[in-house]
Amino acid sequence: MTVSRSDLAAMCMCMFVCLAHGTFPRAASAEETLPPELRMQVQKAIDRGLAYLRSAQGEDGGWTKQFGPAVTAIVADAFAADRNHGPDHPVVKRAIANILRYEQNDGGFYERPQNLHNYQTSVVLSFLGSLPGSEHQARIARAQKFLTTLQYDDGESIDRANAWYGGAGYNDKKRPDLSNTQMMLQALHDSGLSKDDPVYQRALVFVSRCQMNAATNDQPFSRQYSDGGFIYTAAEGGESKASEKLTEGQAMLQSYGSMTYAGFKSMIYCKVGRDDPRVRSAYEWIRRHYTLEKNPGMPGKQAQQGLYYYYHVFAKALDAWGEPVLIDIQEKPHNWRVELCRKVISLQRKDGSWINEADRWLEGDPNYVTGLTLQTLQTAMRE
Repeated sequence: MTVSRSDLAAMCMCMFVCLAHGTFPRAASAEETLPPELRMQVQKAIDRGLAYLRSAQGEDGGWTKQFGPAVTAIVADAFAADRNHGPDHPVVKRAIANILRYEQNDGGFYERPQNLHNYQTSVVLSFLGSLPGSEHQARIARAQKFLTTLQYDDGESIDRANAWYGGAGYNDKKRPDLSNTQMMLQALHDSGLSKDDPVYQRALVFVSRCQMNAATNDQPFSRQYSDGGFIYTAAEGGESKASEKLTEGQAMLQSYGSMTYAGFKSMIYCKVGRDDPRVRSAYEWIRRHYTLEKNPGMPGKQAQQGLYYYYHVFAKALDAWGEPVLIDIQEKPHNWRVELCRKVISLQRKDGSWINEADRWLEGDPNYVTGLTLQTLQTAMRE
């Protein structure tokens, strides 16, 4: 597809007007937004990544077993979604057999000693929910119910006034955080749980409290630096994984990219309207901080930490938003699918894997990072 200067100018003007009036044009398909040559390059990168992961699959059918079924589910999902493999490929079948060994009587999928019940079950549920047919439907329903029991609500004597309300942590004992909450919502979304289920509206209370937005957040910390971005958790007075920002000599909680896209995506899944001030302020943060060079908001040496998680949630959020072009604060248009694909494939290693040298949050593990990155590329190529 060739776009003339006049066409590009018209597209920019259209997007600018739409932003100004709170309306947005219909999203284009992936074919309209990814040039054929780039699509071939991305598929080649995916093929190389899958070849690396095939060689890394354990005899038990899994990957990185020290994290239970989580990495195996992420990698298996990438294979199942690939046109040259699919859900019936032997690699996927072996992975499914491995994952099912972690099924618990309570409906969850996890390694008990690790206490990562929510995270591990969420990634497994997202994978099982993507598979065709009804073979795993009973397991999916049980896993959905299990995840909802991990959400903090009246069942744990936590009412709406409590900052924990609606959130989910790594398990039923840990404080809730936005990362685990968005993983839970992603899994429930991927597995087809009705958006009318009350779990979404309860989660929205917690998600909204993680936003640095004094106009809509009832938590005191949101008044410190109200920029529309998101922090890691609203619990216990709030916490950001980015360094604290100093304003007039006072430490402030710093919003950052991965959590802002996670919060933005979660609001979309919770059916928050585009004109809602929470969504609009989050989108304005994204426009101000659009970048693929770092995890924005993470300062200095931290800027590369969580980069592949950032790419993953960046793709999921903008795919859910549904627009092929994002206009940044300088009014520069970004075909985010094209830019994301080009950036990500440029980071692939010679052996076909991806890894983050700024290792934090498991991003030093090539199985995890490669699986996550393949999901990112597949989302960007979604037809």
